[in-house]
Amino acid sequence: MASTVSSLLAEVPDLADHEARRLIQLATGLARSAMLGDPPVPEEAVVRFSELVSRRRRGEPLQYIEETVQFGPVELNIDRRALIPRPETERLWEISAALIDGLDAPSVVDLCTGSGNLALALKHRQPAAFVVGVDLSPHAIALAKENASALGLDVLFVHGDLFEALPADLCRKVDLIVSNPPYIASAEIADLPAEVRDYEPESALLAGPIGIEILARIAGGARAWLRPGGWVICEIGETQGEACLHLFRDFDPRIEKDLAGKPRFVIGRAPQLPNVH
Repeated sequence: MASTVSSLLAEVPDLADHEARRLIQLATGLARSAMLGDPPVPEEAVVRFSELVSRRRRGEPLQYIEETVQFGPVELNIDRRALIPRPETERLWEISAALIDGLDAPSVVDLCTGSGNLALALKHRQPAAFVVGVDLSPHAIALAKENASALGLDVLFVHGDLFEALPADLCRKVDLIVSNPPYIASAEIADLPAEVRDYEPESALLAGPIGIEILARIAGGARAWLRPGGWVICEIGETQGEACLHLFRDFDPRIEKDLAGKPRFVIGRAPQLPNVH
């Protein structure tokens, strides 16, 4: 008897329904609407579905299996070279985009760019912006460049260590520094969900013994790159708000919450030049 969509779903009661359906789509190439009619599934697609289910049962994130992820206005290729963009970071994009709305051609720096998600979504929102994405991982930078090419977005992605990688002529000219940096402490790695700990790149998660080491470096270096009145915004761990208010004290900082109501972002602004009469 030929397999159908419904019979395949019945074989995987341990998977969430939406995940199982997405794996069937990936295995068969069927559109979601076509699956509603419960069509037969060719044997080769059944085999492919079984392979995909095995990967998911071992804990591999669904996004790595699908190799794509939607982030704000852009669809990105994603694999184990970079962190999977999450809803919290989409909120970071929304806040960041609002900070530079209205500027004619803002200069934007995305530190720890990973897959390029923030840099590319901001460029999509502001086509006239000059956007630079930096990452210490050459593998992440390669993925970000692939995403830029696929999307047709002109973003400069450079390999290097935070501000050290930036073009010198950006000094004191940057309108926005944005970052979703590593902010997990060494002792917290073991407590992460297995599908994060075992599959996503540790270098993009682990900041150091206390978790705020990279945030401290961003706070210490941002002043030299921001124009007067320029913004810096970073995603942070939910217990790091008070520490980040201290780290970013030169930027009149505030903490904003994510959609779950947890302290998730530190936002600061470089001092404006004094009025001269």
